[in-house]
Amino acid sequence: MSLRVLIAPDKFKGTLTAHAAAEAIAAGWRKARPADRLTLLPISDGGDGFGQILSTALSAKPQRVQTVDAAHRPLEGFWWWDAKSQTAVIESANIIGLAMLPPKQFHPFQLDTLGLAAVLRAAADKGARRCFVGIGGSATNDGGAGVARGLGWKFFNRRDEELFRWTHLQQLHRLVAPRRGKLFPQLVVAVDVQNKLLGARGCSRVYGPQKGLRPEEFPSAERALRRLANTVKAQLGRDLAGVPGTGAAGGLGFGLCAFAGAKLEPGFDLIARHARLDEHLRAADLVITGEGSLDRSSLMGKGPGEIAIRCRARKLPCLGLGGVVQDEAVLRKWFQSASGLTQLTSPEQAKADASKWLTKLAMQTARAL
Repeated sequence: MSLRVLIAPDKFKGTLTAHAAAEAIAAGWRKARPADRLTLLPISDGGDGFGQILSTALSAKPQRVQTVDAAHRPLEGFWWWDAKSQTAVIESANIIGLAMLPPKQFHPFQLDTLGLAAVLRAAADKGARRCFVGIGGSATNDGGAGVARGLGWKFFNRRDEELFRWTHLQQLHRLVAPRRGKLFPQLVVAVDVQNKLLGARGCSRVYGPQKGLRPEEFPSAERALRRLANTVKAQLGRDLAGVPGTGAAGGLGFGLCAFAGAKLEPGFDLIARHARLDEHLRAADLVITGEGSLDRSSLMGKGPGEIAIRCRARKLPCLGLGGVVQDEAVLRKWFQSASGLTQLTSPEQAKADASKWLTKLAMQTARAL
């Protein structure tokens, strides 16, 4: 009996985009079960690949803009534009992403979000009424101070000296707003995590280390961001530091809320809505999802876990494929099966040719049905 199979993976970080992962899974599945009807629906939680996936759903076209990366090196950035709906789509990882920088060459204290401002202004100048920004995968930890400066905000200390580096925000005394008001009637920021700006689960301590922050530097980073949050609260009347998602992308979620009037939304929910995920689930007999590391964290707001939860509510079988699979006992409560590339080959080989091994894993999984 042929099945209607929905293939909806997230990216396999560092090896495959969500689109490439979906194609690899489909290729393997077709070899084992050629009669099945496959629907490919790559997903994102707001991180890498968000722009491509959402722009496809909206039929938005790529646009180019001159800007700088997180280290202020010249960059031709891109975003997407749909003239019919006057909608812009921006993926910050393409501008200020960690993957854009050579490994270990820059420290987070040297990096900021300034380059994102040029992309936002380009979208506003195009006439965007609605702008979606995915902010996962950043190299920065500046609380959005860089993008704020790029949009015209100014930061001063008690001596009325302007502050340009985010680490100097420990001295922040007052803010000066730009003459230009809100860029967009609707600015929606897709966040891939729900961390708050400050504290033990804040951006500096949780995500700073993967960007190069050392534990002895946490207090300095925290003081700068706390001073920024307190000044925003005092002068703008916005108490944002405790809002879930403001710690996303090194506090960029906070900065876009405070200085650009953004609304935060879980990235997966946004993608699911515009890609009509629920309609596709209703039409499927079986769902396949996955990501690079499939483990208990996949069930904490990430795309594959959210898909598995929706499938369980519909009593719809859901298979999980990953580069590496851990916490299998936990995963089995939500996935009918969970299989990893490292069950077929070494981690090194899996990473070197992820597409080939994912195709093989999908073929093996299909044959086991």
